[in-house]
Amino acid sequence: MTSGQVKVYTTTFCGYCVMAKRLLKGERIPYTEINLDGDHAGRQELVQMSGGLRTVPQIFVGDVHVGGYDQLAKLHRKGKLDPLLQEQGVQRA
Repeated sequence: MTSGQVKVYTTTFCGYCVMAKRLLKGERIPYTEINLDGDHAGRQELVQMSGGLRTVPQIFVGDVHVGGYDQLAKLHRKGKLDPLLQEQGVQRA
């Protein structure tokens, strides 16, 4: 993972994925979506990068694994998302 990027690993029919993307869009935070539908190799890569987690969404801010939607929303509510974005060099759109 490179600094300055937000990556969201998703699947098509995932309500939490939709909510995570909606939060990021609403906050004007650019992200790259990686859809794992039918992508076994991508899923295995995600499991390795996330420390064994298989669920989606999995969200990465630069080099930091945030977790899923609940963790992203909690960071946002507590005012900790902006400092993380700044620390990782992510610019709002």
